[in-house]
Amino acid sequence: MRLTPSILAALAVATGLFTFSIMDVLMKALSIALGVYNALIWRTMVAVIFALILMLWRPFKWPQTHVLRVHIIRGSVTSLMAFTFFWGLARTPLAEAIAISFIAPLIALYLSALLLGETISRKSILASLLGLGGVSIIIAAKIQGEFSEDALWGIAAILFSASLYAWNLVLQRQQALIANPIEIVTFQNSIVTLILLLFAPFFLEVPSIDYTPEIVTAALCGLISALFMSWGYARAEAQALVPLEYSIFIWACLFGWIYFNEQVTIATLAGTILIISGCLIATWKRKTALSPDGPQSVPNLD
Repeated sequence: MRLTPSILAALAVATGLFTFSIMDVLMKALSIALGVYNALIWRTMVAVIFALILMLWRPFKWPQTHVLRVHIIRGSVTSLMAFTFFWGLARTPLAEAIAISFIAPLIALYLSALLLGETISRKSILASLLGLGGVSIIIAAKIQGEFSEDALWGIAAILFSASLYAWNLVLQRQQALIANPIEIVTFQNSIVTLILLLFAPFFLEVPSIDYTPEIVTAALCGLISALFMSWGYARAEAQALVPLEYSIFIWACLFGWIYFNEQVTIATLAGTILIISGCLIATWKRKTALSPDGPQSVPNLD
């Protein structure tokens, strides 16, 4: 099989998603042990160090104002998105959390209508109803079974994070077209760290040295994932790559079972199938506003 640019881009994104899944497992464990804030800030601070080391390997030029603006916007969105996701992940089974987060592409449809004035087609409405039905099945099963109020708040946090991730998907593509992967991961982790440091006087704690391997590995996985994802999204259209996001559910089921003894319920599987079906219907043969021709074709969402 000939490795075309589009296949290489897909392989890069798939690799990035796999390493991202490993980071999710480590961050879930660290969030439970250290609290979400400390797990997140120590991971991003270590990631900044690694990213700065990578930047020393090549000449660095300070980004232009419009590029820096995109870095700041995505870094700000990512900080809140990551915090709410990991807060919810610490209170929700891994597979359920990932399944619910798949609603993001459907939220993006309505986000594009709100921010860009795009018309929502009947197909998109059907897709969103399927996605909503899938989420409803998962939540209903959670309510009917053994659950805590904390678990429901966890689901709410993941839904909020998914809304931000919908915006992040577009920003990720926009950013990949105007900056190289190393610059992206350096600024993203730096901006997230700076935002989190604002709350350091209230929440920052120095973790035990025993957690160093997990923190460093999580930082490396997040860095590797971002590098591969940025490289891939710069070389293929978002509509061709977004469906690969669903591979995370496979890893979530496997890792959740191995590391947290979490069982995947029929309701979770059924809800996931509906959500993924809705996303595929929405994106099937759907023209994207994000073109690989250049930054000028990327919608301005800020």
